[in-house]
Amino acid sequence: MTTNHTEPGNDFQSFGFRPELLSGIAEAGFQTPSPIQRQAMPLVLEGKDLIAQAQTGTGKTAAYGLPCLNRIEIKEGMQVLVLTPTRELALQVSDELYRLGKNLGIKTTTIYGGASYSKQISQVTKGAQVAVATPGRLLDLLKGKELKNFKPTMVVLDEADEMLDMGFLEDIESIFGFLPEERQTLLFSATMPDAIKKLASRYLDHPAHVKIAATEKSSKNIEQVYYVIDEQERDNAVVRVLDYENPFKAIIFTKTKKEADDLKTNLGFKGYAVEALHGDLSQKQRESVLKSLHDGRIKILVATDVAARGLDVKDLSLVINFHLPFDSESYTHRIGRTGRAGKSGKAVTFVTTRESRALLRLKGTSGTELTFAALPTKKEVQARRHQDFLTKILETEIHADAEALFQTLCEKEGKEAVSLKILSQILDKVKISGPEKIGKHPSEWNETPPPSKKRGSGGGDRRRGGGRSNSSNSSSSSSYRGEGRRESSSGSGRSGKDGGSGSKGGTKPHRFRNK
Repeated sequence: MTTNHTEPGNDFQSFGFRPELLSGIAEAGFQTPSPIQRQAMPLVLEGKDLIAQAQTGTGKTAAYGLPCLNRIEIKEGMQVLVLTPTRELALQVSDELYRLGKNLGIKTTTIYGGASYSKQISQVTKGAQVAVATPGRLLDLLKGKELKNFKPTMVVLDEADEMLDMGFLEDIESIFGFLPEERQTLLFSATMPDAIKKLASRYLDHPAHVKIAATEKSSKNIEQVYYVIDEQERDNAVVRVLDYENPFKAIIFTKTKKEADDLKTNLGFKGYAVEALHGDLSQKQRESVLKSLHDGRIKILVATDVAARGLDVKDLSLVINFHLPFDSESYTHRIGRTGRAGKSGKAVTFVTTRESRALLRLKGTSGTELTFAALPTKKEVQARRHQDFLTKILETEIHADAEALFQTLCEKEGKEAVSLKILSQILDKVKISGPEKIGKHPSEWNETPPPSKKRGSGGGDRRRGGGRSNSSNSSSSSSYRGEGRRESSSGSGRSGKDGGSGSKGGTKPHRFRNK
């Protein structure tokens, strides 16, 4: 049963946080508490165990982080443990908690696989009050008795459903065997399957419950469209969308590691600032890629589902599904990375003629408003760029050096000729690649998918996806376990959610009904 609580107010001062913590909140740019923060923080401050259900991007880290930081005794060493499903999320949570609590003198450490054992052990023994860890590495250290006086009194399971989905249930249960009996335990999860409820009943003591209604999900700020294309048009379609949208930052989701690398190379040749993120990268490489994205040195990240788990990218305006996701959970998780904090975002999905039934199933199970649209033509991209360029020019302040140079040029030719030549020089550098038209227009589709064929007939619902054939890459057997789920390095088979049938079998091409 969800517990109703009186909200303490619409500002952080009303929670009674320490002045040093309030200054950290102000420096982080937080202005008003989000719904999950308003409901959860009073309960955490009271020392109660808590089950909180809220989607990614709703402010969960601060919801548990701020009250936990406020309760820390600076001189007592390790007091807060946060378990997360991935290395990337662990690093992000650790950074945010440090940023919020640094004025209190709070130190955080991150414990995850692929990094130095000795450094992580040293940071704990030297008095870090907060540890953010992935289950695998933390359990290794606990079993090896490497962490002395590791007795956190506040324990947080962040993205609990993701940790269970990635196979960490046994690790989490083992970790609880090393933790103090007297502790406060907080569980945050986007969904509440039976496994999560059973876990909570075993390790939480009379927990309070809060839940953020689905209507508060950030997807309401996301424009969702799908484009119907032929299989061989995928690369051109990605470029066309990027040219038209000109995103501040974008993530393109692929099925396989090789596909991510190939697409990164293709976009790099076309001049895009892009990197790939997948399981074949070393931890140092992964951290470097993410730092480049956060710092703005790259604007486009091509990633597999597994590698992108737990990412929280600020100012992400566009998500592209290079292939139709396998299920509604994956789709919702992908698109939920944009349209956050009240900002608008856009999610684009490419669908082939073979995938009409999978698309209808996705629309039915996800409950999202996917709209069939036509990919922009080259003329439409050009027109939009001209309009963006015109707006930028009109808003630009005139530089003194530019004025002097313009006068010098006008002495040689008339003002109109000089202006046109300057514009021509600029526009000549902006080329729109690809054919004039890509994909199908909604008016071209007016038929429903054919009836399902019986199982075993080579068609119907047996086919999920419709990816390109990568049979030549099937000899690659590398896989990424990371902190749990594997990801396929070839397109010839499905492994976890990064795989996918690359066969070109299944039903014959058919048409969609435009809905």
